[in-house]
Amino acid sequence: MNTSTRQQLTFKNKTGHALSAILEKPESDIKGYVLFAHCFTCGKNIGTATQVSRALAKRGFAVLRFDFTGLGGSEGDFSHTNFSSNIDDLVAAADYMRDHLQAPDILLGHSLGGAAAIIAANRIPEVRAIATIAAPSDPAHLEQLLTETMSTIRKQGWAHVNIGGQRFTLRQQFLDDISEHSLADALRSLNRPYLVLHSPDDKLVEFEHGRHLFDMALEPKSFISLDGADHLLSKTADADLAAEKIANWSSRYLEN
Repeated sequence: MNTSTRQQLTFKNKTGHALSAILEKPESDIKGYVLFAHCFTCGKNIGTATQVSRALAKRGFAVLRFDFTGLGGSEGDFSHTNFSSNIDDLVAAADYMRDHLQAPDILLGHSLGGAAAIIAANRIPEVRAIATIAAPSDPAHLEQLLTETMSTIRKQGWAHVNIGGQRFTLRQQFLDDISEHSLADALRSLNRPYLVLHSPDDKLVEFEHGRHLFDMALEPKSFISLDGADHLLSKTADADLAAEKIANWSSRYLEN
């Protein structure tokens, strides 16, 4: 395997906010460029994003991961963001890569970031393949994870939610926005190879979501079951396996 290097980067989104990014790349020849979208409220430094990106870099891929607006080291107010702004941030990241590195060959998203990657793909013409890890088949699945706060949000228009030990403000506009997006429509117009990776042991976004994504997608498509892995691929071996499968699968689409 290759050794990899890490570089801190910053780019602007469509609203002018500076977004914080990290580029992991191999020291030798680069097989392809990957743009990684992290999970809801997670950030670029969560273990899933970090471990998968580094594992891909060791296999010859350059991977850009970044914090969505209002998260981690990125500017902006998270409470005023939504699923549409996440998609816009991905497109802005691709624009930066196109101008300063190389447009992304592969879009890779984890959890809700996977749903965003599917929709963003149709706005990034250079993308040759898309892969998602533990992604929901409907972005509105997020509401099922917030059942205890949904009544508060509907009553007063916002609520504080605790996710991963951090408190975030979630507004009604986020839920309204996310319900307007159709992954079924996006998958039907994808016209690129698509890889679904999901674990039958995922307790947060159940395995059926992966099956549904696969069923909705048109050929060419592939499905890999990450047996024994949890939603965040907390075990290094699981993150490494996901990276290995993505690297092997995508290589056939990067040859030309």
